[in-house]
Amino acid sequence: MTKRNELILKTLQETYVQPQCELHFSSTYELLVAVILSAQCTDKRVNVVTSTLFPLYNTPEKMLTLSQSELEKLIHSCGFYHNKAQSILSASEDIVHKFHGKVPGTKEDLLSLRGVGEKTANVVLAVGFGVPAIAVDTHVFRVSNRLGLVNAKNVQHTQRQLEKVIPKSYWIDAHYALVLHGRYVCKALKPQCETCSLRLYCKYFQNMEKNHGNR
Repeated sequence: MTKRNELILKTLQETYVQPQCELHFSSTYELLVAVILSAQCTDKRVNVVTSTLFPLYNTPEKMLTLSQSELEKLIHSCGFYHNKAQSILSASEDIVHKFHGKVPGTKEDLLSLRGVGEKTANVVLAVGFGVPAIAVDTHVFRVSNRLGLVNAKNVQHTQRQLEKVIPKSYWIDAHYALVLHGRYVCKALKPQCETCSLRLYCKYFQNMEKNHGNR
């Protein structure tokens, strides 16, 4: 690992001590549903929706008492509600019939659930089961590339490169540190570079400074 990357990871650890998932859940099944709902939606909005959804439908068996149209109405404000309802019901059916009503704890089994991709599987593994995994969402993709931890054009390459750069013992915390940094500091349109604790090591900031100086 380069010295610069070591400093980036050290600063992330110091800035985000024990970073936590901001989704609200009380079981691995609720976590799975919340992560599915969070695709292209804020955690804040998901928490509003699940605050009324989970008290009534917090197990795969209870969820399957809903028709797709009924579930769509309940999750409508999360966006992409048709596909998300389909994924939730399909995954719930698989959990009931293939895994005895319990969310599986291996990546292979999670990926076998209909509607569950690698990002969702990695979040459930890391947060729900404590298994080291790095899930790459838009925040992680943006921040890790801006910092120069990776040089990747898609989420798959970003994940593979991060797994090589970041010690496995820090994968879980690093994922959420990068998420939180992207959500509150290194924003897509208006990154707060002047107050960023990582700006001295950040390739994006260095390029910005260089371009500004050349004007």
